[in-house]
Amino acid sequence: MTDSEKQHAPLTVTRPELLVNGDDAAFRELVHAALAFSARLTAVRDGYAEFIGLPGPQYTILVSVQHLEDDGRVSVKRIADHLRLSGTFVTTETNKLVRKGLVLKEKDPNDGRRVSLVMTDKGDALLRRLSQVQQEVNDAHFGALSKAEFQQLRKIMPELVDSTDVALSLLSHLTAKRDLIPNPAA
Repeated sequence: MTDSEKQHAPLTVTRPELLVNGDDAAFRELVHAALAFSARLTAVRDGYAEFIGLPGPQYTILVSVQHLEDDGRVSVKRIADHLRLSGTFVTTETNKLVRKGLVLKEKDPNDGRRVSLVMTDKGDALLRRLSQVQQEVNDAHFGALSKAEFQQLRKIMPELVDSTDVALSLLSHLTAKRDLIPNPAA
């Protein structure tokens, strides 16, 4: 096949907002940059966790308990909603934090069927030990953002998470139907 006979790769998006001059190259560039950022963000999180001797997910739950406590009682459901994780996963990881003495489970005084998560002094001390490292690393990690860009990103990111949840549901539905789509490689 000659160069003139070659077909361009099919578009990966069709929304005009995501195309530049009818091409999806800028969109693909954005996705690949987001994947690279995501991998580095996870590596930074795992580095913080390692610094205080925890696996990444446990660190994330511990720091979420600490910050959410400022606004009232913290439940497993509140952590799960905040982190967009399953309640079962948060319960399993929280139980490990309880066994390590970093979090306590207390009965909710307003509803005895509910449990509140409370940071222990030991858990608080671990996160305070980490805070100077976090400050330096986070300042460097997000150093490219202006105040206005930070505010834009704060607004856009939850919207992208929500639309990604919709996309994952759609992908699951379409994957279930994949046998109905002809496979040219077969």
